[in-house]
Amino acid sequence: MLLSAFKPNEELFAYPPVWVPTKPTLEHFVNAFRYTQFDRYFFNSGVVSTTATLLNLFFCSLAGYAFARLDFPGKSVLFFAILGTMMIPVYVTLIPLFILVKMFPLVGGNDILGQGGTGLIDTYGGLLVPHVITIFGVFLTRQFFSGIPRELGDAARVDGAGEFDIYLRIYLPLSRPVMGTLAIFVFTSVWDDFLWPLVVTNSDRMRTVQLGLQIFQSQFRVEWGPLMAATLVVTLPVLLVFILNQRHFVRGIVATGLKG
Repeated sequence: MLLSAFKPNEELFAYPPVWVPTKPTLEHFVNAFRYTQFDRYFFNSGVVSTTATLLNLFFCSLAGYAFARLDFPGKSVLFFAILGTMMIPVYVTLIPLFILVKMFPLVGGNDILGQGGTGLIDTYGGLLVPHVITIFGVFLTRQFFSGIPRELGDAARVDGAGEFDIYLRIYLPLSRPVMGTLAIFVFTSVWDDFLWPLVVTNSDRMRTVQLGLQIFQSQFRVEWGPLMAATLVVTLPVLLVFILNQRHFVRGIVATGLKG
């Protein structure tokens, strides 16, 4: 893919194959962005993936802290019930999610009962709905917070700190490894998602990069040069997120895997 993105067409389809381009060109990159709205798709994916990552870091860590450090009736039952939802195939939840997005009240022309309009269909909100919080993220943060000595929170309570202050000022600053790990998982998952954007968007304006790549493929023809160039560009943000968080990734996996 990397080499093909820089090959001119005559070398792209040459036989015998030309492995390393003798005349590297940026023509395929220019064509990918000139003849499609790929910059718009890139922007949409960036907005949705970044927002979903930030929301997950906040809500998953908050829920993980509650399950790890707070005592309330039915905590274990509720936690394992939530974990059980991870076994439900995504295809089973697709139609209920679509109805939820379509009938979201007071947006997209809907009334208070969710009737009369399009709801969150073809909006950033609609793209974000399935990614606001992930069960895997709750599990990951709960495992990490369980490994932090309880005495830290108890000392803060003695000093008069509330639960949210303890979470925000003590546990959250210590959770960089698991936050880096979770950021990689969520960003990659949302960025690579194809099915949900295909279902919930119906205009070219709200397409994401994974849908945008389909433009270069039709029933009878594939634009291999622009497709390779666009695919290379699409992989760069995922690589960047991994490189920025790789130091925390290994530590996060080790820390959450040590304690059951």
